[in-house]
Amino acid sequence: MSASPLLATPPAAASADVRTVLLNQVSWGAIFAGAATALVTQVILNMLGVGVGLSSVGGPAVDNPTASTLSLGAGLWFVGSGIVASLAGGLIAGRLSGKPVTGAAGLHGLVAWAVTTLVVLYLLTSAAGGLIGGAFSGVTSTLGGAGSLVGGTVKTAAQAAAPSLAQISNPLDGIEKSVRQQAAGQDPQALRDAAASAVRALLSGDPAQKAQAENRAADALAKAQGIPVDQAKTQIQNYEKQYDAALADAKQKASAAAEATRSAATQGAFYGALALILGALAGFLGGRLGAPKPPTLVAGYDARRA
Repeated sequence: MSASPLLATPPAAASADVRTVLLNQVSWGAIFAGAATALVTQVILNMLGVGVGLSSVGGPAVDNPTASTLSLGAGLWFVGSGIVASLAGGLIAGRLSGKPVTGAAGLHGLVAWAVTTLVVLYLLTSAAGGLIGGAFSGVTSTLGGAGSLVGGTVKTAAQAAAPSLAQISNPLDGIEKSVRQQAAGQDPQALRDAAASAVRALLSGDPAQKAQAENRAADALAKAQGIPVDQAKTQIQNYEKQYDAALADAKQKASAAAEATRSAATQGAFYGALALILGALAGFLGGRLGAPKPPTLVAGYDARRA
């Protein structure tokens, strides 16, 4: 009659296996406690940052920090508060896990950081966050939008900062104003309108019909101002040069704005990733620091037995 493999296992080996399983078992209660601690710590630190930021603004305008300085300081404060909160949450998670092994306690701190990050992302991106989500959004908004380092969708450069040419500046407005300033004849208002419409049709119309549009615009402008057609054609050519220059300037500004936003979005993504990595390291380190020592566990067990 053969012995069972389980019964054949030496008692010392079985005890070691059970100890290994218990030491590496996840304590979700400790993780949630660490995550709650990290959330509250970050809210407190962010509110403190709001107070510090508001106290630096006011009084004479020359003494107020610039917007770029406030934005940079807010971003650094948000990242720093996140690291401190992750460290505190990891410390609590590691201590309450009851794992005397620093590696297991550190992993509890890391998971507590992950839970905290997911909760913050949910509160910042979902309207279902309610009052707490509004508090987080208000804090991060006051801090200059530093919450975007943690989450949110980054728009493309074309969507975020490359406005249409009409939004930047409308080159036709100045030209129409110049056309309407001078008029002659019995019905100057009608002549102004006709000349402005003809010039607009020339500048924004089909390039294939440019010659015909130039003649119509010159005729309308000559009637509106009471000048020869040749002189009106010269003005039309000047308007075309002015329009082309304004159009090129608007395109250049739109391209520069798109490039600046692309660069800012790229830097924000890298800085956000770096902030998350530092937070994860802080959570893991906090868990290791909070790992209870074996003598502490034995003393506590003996005290409960007594």
